[in-house]
Amino acid sequence: MHAPTGDQYHLQLDEGGRGVSAIVTEVAAGIRSLEVGGTALVESFPESSTPPGAAGIVLVPWPNRVAGGLWHHEGEALQLDITEPKTGNAIHGLLRFTGYRLLEREAHRVLQGASVFPQHGWPFLLATTVEHALVADGMVVTHTVANESAEPAPVAVGAHPYLRVGEVPVEELTLTVDAATRILTDAKQIPIGEEPVEDTEADLRGGRLVGGLAIDHGYTDVGVVDGRSAHSLTAPDGRRVELWADASFPVVQVFTPTAFAAPEGPRRAVALEPMTAPADALNSGTGLRYLQPGESWTLQWGIRLAVG
Repeated sequence: MHAPTGDQYHLQLDEGGRGVSAIVTEVAAGIRSLEVGGTALVESFPESSTPPGAAGIVLVPWPNRVAGGLWHHEGEALQLDITEPKTGNAIHGLLRFTGYRLLEREAHRVLQGASVFPQHGWPFLLATTVEHALVADGMVVTHTVANESAEPAPVAVGAHPYLRVGEVPVEELTLTVDAATRILTDAKQIPIGEEPVEDTEADLRGGRLVGGLAIDHGYTDVGVVDGRSAHSLTAPDGRRVELWADASFPVVQVFTPTAFAAPEGPRRAVALEPMTAPADALNSGTGLRYLQPGESWTLQWGIRLAVG
């Protein structure tokens, strides 16, 4: 019997004295598990389950939401399918339930590809690939997007990992988000403005104990050092799980869920979602990259464990 997320690619790397392992799925090219030296870096879910809360999936050709699923291109109104009925929005792109093609596989890496075909509200043809590669301290994820349309195509990329530090309850973790601006949203999670985080409770640059934090909004103006931004969860024993991304990802969505796949157990995960554009970018244009016919774009992010 097949898993709801298709084929399961078990990856393994033994380097630096500690084993690194992961499971990557065929559907949505998702990360179902990731461990370094026996410490879980992401919240996992059973093989018999679909990804709860979009856990680990790739978000293409837009991350987050499109208001009412409606946007305009070259003066034409385009209506996407509504995939978040409770808000009436289109959410998380067009590959959430797509099975990717296996292109290359080694013990420590897998390369998959999927096309975004023209469909309701989306007149473009994109070719995409995602490589998940284990390294000594975690995983590196590399995306490519190529425009195979006859006209320029707007593109944004995101991913939806839920970070954890082994079995440490989330209430004991310190959340650090190196970003200077919070994106304000309406009741349907659509941006309506921005505000500096300085002198507000939304300022996570110095780290805050997750405790009872209730956050589900985007941050921008992320700090970039040596071409990378970095955000993290840190346990009391000094272990730190870090989400890093190259400069193509100026936005991070932060979500502190009240439960996950195992509501009877401790809450262990916080979603830190690297995004090249904020919610509703197809309408605002913020962060969109227009690929010319035949043009491709390569970008990279990853998850790593630091000790001490």
